[in-house]
Amino acid sequence: MDRTNDSSLSPRIRDLIARQPDGHAMLREFYSDEEVYQVDCQRIWRMGWIFAGHSCEIPKAGDYFTLEVDSDSIILTRDGNGQTRALYNVCRHRGSLICDHSEGHVKKLVCPYHRWTYDLDGRLLHAPGMQEELEKSRLSLRPVHVREAEGLIFVSLASEPPDFEAAHDVLATLAKPQGLAKAKVAKMVDYLVRANWKLVWENNRECYHCNANHPQYIKANFDHYNADDTTPRVREQISAAVSRSEAKWAASGLAVSHKQTGMTTFPDAERNIWYSANRTALVDGFSSESMDGAQVAPLMGDYPDSDVGTLRMRTLPNFWNHSSCDHAVSTRLLPQGPHLTAVRVWWLVEQGAVEGRDYDLAKLMPFWQLTSEQDWEICERQQRGVNSHAYVPGPYSIYKEYNVDAFVRWYLTQLQAEKP
Repeated sequence: MDRTNDSSLSPRIRDLIARQPDGHAMLREFYSDEEVYQVDCQRIWRMGWIFAGHSCEIPKAGDYFTLEVDSDSIILTRDGNGQTRALYNVCRHRGSLICDHSEGHVKKLVCPYHRWTYDLDGRLLHAPGMQEELEKSRLSLRPVHVREAEGLIFVSLASEPPDFEAAHDVLATLAKPQGLAKAKVAKMVDYLVRANWKLVWENNRECYHCNANHPQYIKANFDHYNADDTTPRVREQISAAVSRSEAKWAASGLAVSHKQTGMTTFPDAERNIWYSANRTALVDGFSSESMDGAQVAPLMGDYPDSDVGTLRMRTLPNFWNHSSCDHAVSTRLLPQGPHLTAVRVWWLVEQGAVEGRDYDLAKLMPFWQLTSEQDWEICERQQRGVNSHAYVPGPYSIYKEYNVDAFVRWYLTQLQAEKP
């Protein structure tokens, strides 16, 4: 890979890219430097597609939530025609934020500063005290590109975003039986993780750390085993679970799409495959990613029974999801600085499910709440270590950290990609 070919990058950034050792963790500056962070924001976060949230969060016209991508605030709302809209949360008069709250319901979008009023589609309707010749048509809120895939909302801040169709086809096809488009949010928890967003992402893409750090997760899943430590007995267990699932799921139109040990391979840096989804068999005795493996909420979507394994989805740079038969858990990352990442975790259930009758948060949440919070502690500890001048990038395990290596190659490719 030619790591010095983009003259629009500063000499310092080009030098860092050139010095990054193959097959190793990244240099300290990639996780801690302000200039690198600004390049990340421009070339990763403002050029591709970002997971924003779930369509079930804005079921009615006027419902909205906001998204903060570094210094950019975005309003996600549903207009009077039922269309999802993404708009910069910046008044066209003197730049005030329009929506102060992270979510809510409005009839119109009204700037609290001087009462400029916009329709839900962003059109300027009223500008009190302004001259009659004001051209309102030229002062609509600036739009943001937005797409949906079976209840998942993505936005792009790029003037010309990359193609979304291939990602849509993969995500929508595998997500459709889950019924995320007709789900509801049972619980949402926000975290401010004191670690660079890349450390948080890398942590998610390997299970090298799982045996030592995730006692709940490894009881339900096989992907903490790899080519170097999968015994014949474990291979038999995996093969039996896959065979049983394939036979059972075929009648429902489902399929096991990840059958090997370890985590599914992702991303593909060479082809810029930034999206992925697969269905994975669970350990025998687990029908849900719950503490004891038992179903903890009504079946979601089109599932005929609880034996559906887990649907797993992921999109770079900021989204992953684990969905069981009865609930789905989504995680979103947003950069807040070189050493800070805002993380939101959603637990979703069937839209008609009633808390206290059909599900109990005390049973629904612990599996992924514990696993997530264990990861945030790991990432914060790693950030503190990486900040040290004693840190030197170590080599990746070819058995267990192949996805982290692939992410680093994808990331470096994106930094150097030709930008419009």
